Amino acid sequence: MISKPDKNKLRLKRHKRIRGKISGTAERPRLSVFRSNKNIYAQLIDDVAGVTLASASTLDESVSADATKLEQAKQVGKLIAQAAAKKNIKSVVFDRSGYLYHGRIQVLADAARENGLEF
Repeated sequence: MISKPDKNKLRLKRHKRIRGKISGTAERPRLSVFRSNKNIYAQLIDDVAGVTLASASTLDESVSADATKLEQAKQVGKLIAQAAAKKNIKSVVFDRSGYLYHGRIQVLADAARENGLEF
């Protein structure tokens, strides 16, 4: 019998490979994205100090709960860009966490770019 590969295990393998190549600093933090079935989360992380500088997710009150997942991802991208602007962060390193760059991940990244983040 043929067994299906565990998609999350493969994603985590890609994520480890990506994380070996990128790292965030205080001047240029890492924009890490996590996607679950219901929600999407974004964090600005300084890997040198090991701290989260800002975060946004679909669980925030300002993100409408009755919107589609793509619209919610767009709102989260806008929120994380605004949070970065408050901390005087203009440039980030995008960490897609092993997810393919399409769908909600791409919409979040495009919304963050439209609202002032550079990556």
